[in-house]
Amino acid sequence: MSPLALVLALLGAAVVMFALNRPRMDVVAVIMMVALPMTGVITMSEALVGLSDPNIVLIAALFVIGEALVRTGVAQRLGDWLTARAGASEAKLIFLLMVIVAGVGSFMSSTGVVAIFIPIVLRIARNARIPAGRLMMPLSMAALISGMMTLVATAPNLVVHSELMRQGHEGFGFFAFTPFGVPILVLAILYMLFARRFLAPGPAPETPERAALTGWVADYGLAGREHRLQLRAGSDLSGKRLDALDLRASAGINIVAIERGSRFRRKLIHPRAETVLEAGDILLIDRRANGASGFDLDGFARAHDLIALPVSGQWFTDTAQEIGMAQIIVPPTSRLIGKTVTQARFRSTYDLSVIGMKHGTKPVSERVIDEPLRPGDTLLTVGPWRAIRKLADERRDLVLLDLPAESDEAVPARHRAPLAVGVLALVVVLMVWGIVPNVQAALFGCLLLGLFRCIDMAGAYRSIHWQSLILIVGMLPFSLALQRTGGVEIAAQALLGALDGASPRLVLGAIFAVTGLLGLFISNTATAVLMAPVALAVASALDASPYPFAMTVALAASAAFMTPVSSPVNTLVVGPGNYRFTDFLRIGVPFAGICLLTSVLLVPMILPF
Repeated sequence: MSPLALVLALLGAAVVMFALNRPRMDVVAVIMMVALPMTGVITMSEALVGLSDPNIVLIAALFVIGEALVRTGVAQRLGDWLTARAGASEAKLIFLLMVIVAGVGSFMSSTGVVAIFIPIVLRIARNARIPAGRLMMPLSMAALISGMMTLVATAPNLVVHSELMRQGHEGFGFFAFTPFGVPILVLAILYMLFARRFLAPGPAPETPERAALTGWVADYGLAGREHRLQLRAGSDLSGKRLDALDLRASAGINIVAIERGSRFRRKLIHPRAETVLEAGDILLIDRRANGASGFDLDGFARAHDLIALPVSGQWFTDTAQEIGMAQIIVPPTSRLIGKTVTQARFRSTYDLSVIGMKHGTKPVSERVIDEPLRPGDTLLTVGPWRAIRKLADERRDLVLLDLPAESDEAVPARHRAPLAVGVLALVVVLMVWGIVPNVQAALFGCLLLGLFRCIDMAGAYRSIHWQSLILIVGMLPFSLALQRTGGVEIAAQALLGALDGASPRLVLGAIFAVTGLLGLFISNTATAVLMAPVALAVASALDASPYPFAMTVALAASAAFMTPVSSPVNTLVVGPGNYRFTDFLRIGVPFAGICLLTSVLLVPMILPF
């Protein structure tokens, strides 16, 4: 059997396994990396060259940047904005998502955009109770179409641009692609609004209901106990340590958090015994139910020169991204049994405040800090999320029983959001202006995010979707193998022979179709490299302008909707969207046909023959 036949046989086997989804796609990729060198067409070193491919490193780095945006709350805010604008409308959500992704992707790598948006979309899907598969395909489609918007949006555009200039023609302008990308984006949005019903049909998968903070507030009788008090400049509390004031004993109130202004922002401080109050501080307090129902909050505020501020909603939930709650049970082996919360020095030891207690199922209505702890007591604590999660390692004296649903929304580095946005903007500028290679810009961004503590090394490694990277790396050698065996050249020569005497529009359609078919098996960048000279040769043979033919190749290279291996963009969403190979065929092939027809109609109108 000839080397070309062997490569085609392996390629066919990979496609069959992809279609059957047996084994996993990343396993198929590893099988191909092992099998291709056995044909003698490429070496093992060449089969593994994808591991050092700059684009692979770029994707991994962008995963890290995306995770930093999640940890600092940037992704959450964007997701909240999208959800707020969309309301309960899934259609509106898809529209806004595709517009934003296509817009952002116009000025940076489409692969990078997907890597950054995957955690955002997953969160939106979770909050809106929409299967992730209903949103991941629109995400990948919008990212691919973003490559049709500007010159720098994707590598195939630059390849075609360079080939034009190499042959002595003037290259494309920065926005030369926009008149084609915008109509195709509009059609894509309309198409996905229809096709979404074929993705992840049925309701969102049911997950066990978890208690929310509002439920705990009701269970422990905490409602109406929240207040905000601000220290005036002349307050006698200013400049004093909390342990010296002992407000819990004297006034029956517990300071849960302190909101303190700085030069650029306001931050939440978790109170400790050594914390010194400052003028302008806003105290978030829980007035304990201590039997003193006649406690005069206004009188307390006047006595200490405090300003009572309104509470926006329930501050237990308003501050849930930084200040959390947890239920803790006291085991029979605990050394705290018989001690009160005060005697146990709970805040000093665990960095948490006890605001509620249950003996069995009955909430304690008296002052919980003076109630002796019993075996099996449940404590409701409030404090920083880091302190709550630290309790997971505690087994002897306290056992972490439950976390609220809001724990999933905790933002470990919320106050560093401006730094994360600044780093992202810097990375985009470096990429757009070509100051340094894209991968270098992304790695530089990762280093800055680590320096500013927007992400740590453990979080960075966890954020990388290794399955997607292995799939991309495993399929890259096919491009080299097909070129080396002459498979691509045979296809190109066949195209030239088949188009003899055809009309220019039909030729454009054929070039689009062949480019799209090649893109099923090799990267869209490699497809553009191979097809750009062929298209320009066809234009020369027809004595026509090279621009419509070059533009058709660029548009077709970006129309890689048909398989999960057509583009890294598709590969990245396979896992999060829980897609099969056939999902891309069902959704992608029809829209690729729509793109073909649109291109054949529009290209000659804007770029005449």
